[in-house]
This record gives sequence, C-alpha cells and structure tokens, in this order.
Amino acid sequence: MERTDSFWSADLGDLKNGYVEQNEAFNCLLCGEVVEKGVIYPYENRLYEAEKYIRIHIESVHGSVFDYLISMDKKLTGLTEHQNSLLRLFYQGKSDAEIQKEMGIGSQSTIRHHRFALKEKERQAKTFLALMELLKEKDQHEPAFIPVHKTARMVDDRYNITKEEQEKILNKYFPLKVLVKFPPKEKQRLVILRHIAGQLTPEQVYTEKELNEALKTFYEDYALIRRYLIDYGFLDRKHDGSQYWLKK
Repeated sequence: MERTDSFWSADLGDLKNGYVEQNEAFNCLLCGEVVEKGVIYPYENRLYEAEKYIRIHIESVHGSVFDYLISMDKKLTGLTEHQNSLLRLFYQGKSDAEIQKEMGIGSQSTIRHHRFALKEKERQAKTFLALMELLKEKDQHEPAFIPVHKTARMVDDRYNITKEEQEKILNKYFPLKVLVKFPPKEKQRLVILRHIAGQLTPEQVYTEKELNEALKTFYEDYALIRRYLIDYGFLDRKHDGSQYWLKK
C-alpha cells in the first residue's frame, strides 16, 4: 500500500499539510487521494484548482490533519489517553480553567504543568528526529522495515518485518498468486493480509457477496480472510455486514 510509505517518509511540513506534491499531482498522505495539476475540480457549486481542492478534500473527508493524527493508535503517536484528551482540548482553543473544569482534574496550575510536560516531549521528539536523520547517514546495516499501516488496531512485535522477510513469506504462501494455506504465525498473517488488502479497490464499497467473490480468488475460506482483514484494521464494514470497504 504505497500511500502508507508516503505517509511515513513525508517531512514534517508535508505531514502538517496532509498532502505532498509529487510530479504533476498532489497526493493526500491520509488516504492516497490523487489530485492532478491542471485540472479544475468542482465542489459545492464552485470550481477549484488542484492544490486548493486537495485542501478541501482533507477538510471534507478527514476533518483536519490534527483530527486524523490524534485518532491514530497510541503506539504510533506516543501519547497516553490523558495526553491525547488534553491535546484535543488545547486544539479546540479552550482555556486552562475550561479544561480543568471539563476534565475535573487538579487546578489550573495542574493544566499548566501538563502543558510544560508536553513542550518537554516536543523538545525530546525534535532531538530524537535529528539523531535519527544523522544516523541514516552512517548506519550501513539498517534493515528495510515494512511500514505499519495507519489503520492498525494494535501495534506490537508482529510488525517487526523487513522487506526481505515479507518477500520470503509471500513466496512461501503465495507461490502462484493463490494462498496455499493460511499461515499459523501472526507476523506471517500480517504480511498475507496486507498483500490481499493491497489487491482490493481502494474507493470501492463492496457488498458482502462482492467481497466474498474477490477474496475467494485468493483463498477458498474467504470468510476467514474477511474476518482477519477486519481484525487487523484493513477493512471496515457496516454493523449489519451489508457493506465493506478498505479503511483509510
């Protein structure tokens, strides 16, 4: 899923914007939407050039870049649930007094302490990023890891997968583009499910029958694959199971 690679490799400025300029298009880093330069796009009875339209897309589909990022798994943001709640309230422009009252914690000085702690975390993050950028210039042996998909429900050691490992797993279980058997290990399952999800149409909303037919081309037990695609955060669905789609 290429948009995942683009998301993790984007610089801070592009990530804040939520999109990146690539060749003759603007690509949404949050879902992979591509908006071509030189094309005029209609939205709510008005016409927009490409860069303005990609900003409208982010606002209308994702709410804001902040909303998207703050909703990611805590292992990807590094935030505790308490810090997550505070950041949401800070972003809404609420005062320390309003936040203290809404969260029912301590006093206004307690909120100021949390602000200070978050600023300290920001300084640490900047230092760490600089260290990692410098390390890239010297580390000759760093393996090429597979990025964690942004809709992952739980991030743990099963995501410790290199591109070399991925190729070996795919060659073993997908020798002829058909899954010979569903693997027993979590890491292997993740690779297989990621591969299958990558073959589904990103913008399509599938009926259960359509999805079953698509999954049946990979493995006879399509219900098993469907369930694991949902469990691993690749697919979403309506509560009644009538419609399915790839999560963004």
